Amino acid sequence: MADANNSSSSSPGFTEKLKSWLSWSWTYLWVLWFAMLLALVYILRSPLKLQENLATVSVFLNTLTPKFYVALTGTSSLISGLILIFEWWYFRKYGTSFIEQVSVSHLRPLLGGVENGSPSGLFSSVNGETESRPNVSECKVWRNPLNLFRGAEYCRYTWVTGKDPLTYYDMNLSAQDHQTFFSSDTEQLRPEDTVMQKAWRERNPQARIRAAYQAIELNHECATAYVLLAEEEATTITEAERLFKQALKSAGKDTNVLVYIKRRLAMCARKLGRIKEAVKMMRDLMKEFPLLGMLNIHENLLEALLEMQAYADVQAVLAKYDDISLPKSATICYTSALLKARAVSDKFSPEAASRRGLSTAEMNAVEAIHRAVEFNPHVPKYLLEMKSLILPPEHILKRGDSEAVAYAFFHLQHWKRVEGALNLLHCTWEGTFRMIPYPLEKGHLFYPYPGCTETADRELLPSFHEVSVYPKKELPFFILFTAGLCSFTAMLAMLTHQFPELMGVFAKAFFSTLFAPLGFFMDKMESLMPSSFWHQLTRI
Repeated sequence: MADANNSSSSSPGFTEKLKSWLSWSWTYLWVLWFAMLLALVYILRSPLKLQENLATVSVFLNTLTPKFYVALTGTSSLISGLILIFEWWYFRKYGTSFIEQVSVSHLRPLLGGVENGSPSGLFSSVNGETESRPNVSECKVWRNPLNLFRGAEYCRYTWVTGKDPLTYYDMNLSAQDHQTFFSSDTEQLRPEDTVMQKAWRERNPQARIRAAYQAIELNHECATAYVLLAEEEATTITEAERLFKQALKSAGKDTNVLVYIKRRLAMCARKLGRIKEAVKMMRDLMKEFPLLGMLNIHENLLEALLEMQAYADVQAVLAKYDDISLPKSATICYTSALLKARAVSDKFSPEAASRRGLSTAEMNAVEAIHRAVEFNPHVPKYLLEMKSLILPPEHILKRGDSEAVAYAFFHLQHWKRVEGALNLLHCTWEGTFRMIPYPLEKGHLFYPYPGCTETADRELLPSFHEVSVYPKKELPFFILFTAGLCSFTAMLAMLTHQFPELMGVFAKAFFSTLFAPLGFFMDKMESLMPSSFWHQLTRI
């Protein structure tokens, strides 16, 4: 038994060693393998009757008509065209080549490659060791601090355009947020709380509204029911504000409900033009609940202060939240860049700067823009109106296209208000990419750009929006190869159909030239080795 165990344990080790040796030999000694293969074919040419078979094939090919070659090349062109269409569709949908993916998944392990399906495997250090990537934190989906009201804003967009601005994935995340955030502090749920927990999970908006009214019938002071009606049934901001005030009266001491209602009331005041009132409500909320920084109420405050053009107050907020130990956002980075650009943008001229060089203030502004662009490279195209804006989603992915849409939707007007700011951004933002190592193995000021943003953004943003992808993916080799093959075979089919005799002569000349080196090699082998030696080898 012990011997059997030892033999079974040593067998896998021998198999692995043999496999690794074969992989290494195929990787580095492929020329020798190829030469050995040619020699083996030459030695076995008599038993395999290669010359007779080649002569038979040659006679058969000579009897074929040009119509056969037209059909052959046409079929090859059709098949390669279908492969090209499928490869292009797969690349646009999944961002990679199907043939390449299958090759890497199934053939690479056989050739000694390392199987690695994780995105972090694409980023290696110089010495070959995989760097640790902060995928969990970098690819986390966050609640949009400035998300719109469904009834008063999102639904009105749907009524006008017939398009749904929110994806099911985005709304499902909101339902989970509401269930978690509005869960009762008491151990035993009240009847109206049970109804509301089910209401948030309802997919149909009318079913959610009916459940909210049912909860109000059970308890006229059900704050979360009024919250749902304010979010989804109210068709104007004024009506939503009235319902939120009703919810505030019924909120009691539930901290989560209080914070949510007060924040939405501040946003209602901001949307209705009562900016100073909104700023005061946000400041009071941040002082009353200082530990709820994860809700990013300061981003609401920054946007309201920019609307007031209270740039000194904006700078004071940035001094507190633009800290190296705190998580960044597009709002933080681009607002900091806007303030620094404001100091020089009205007099900035690229021609003058190229002649005299950048001043210290201009250099600070350019560095701030580069920092912001490195954090989220999608934002400038929206600010410069190179891409059309859509309504922002209810959730965003930091450094992704969803965050860029949300930021530009609310802050484009603030950039336009500062004279020359967009001109400075236009002249300098693309310079960021010259400082970032390619292929993004390391970041310059931040972590390397995460590879998960495209997939998450496609889930968060509606299908009619063209998702911005960074870095731009080059066309895979197999798409270019199939495109070339399709074009080449189609051209051969057309030429063979139009000029059958000329193409026949050309084909014979091509193949004779192609096999000339092989014939020369075989003749040399015949002259160097005696015929008796080859005869003995073939007999063996």
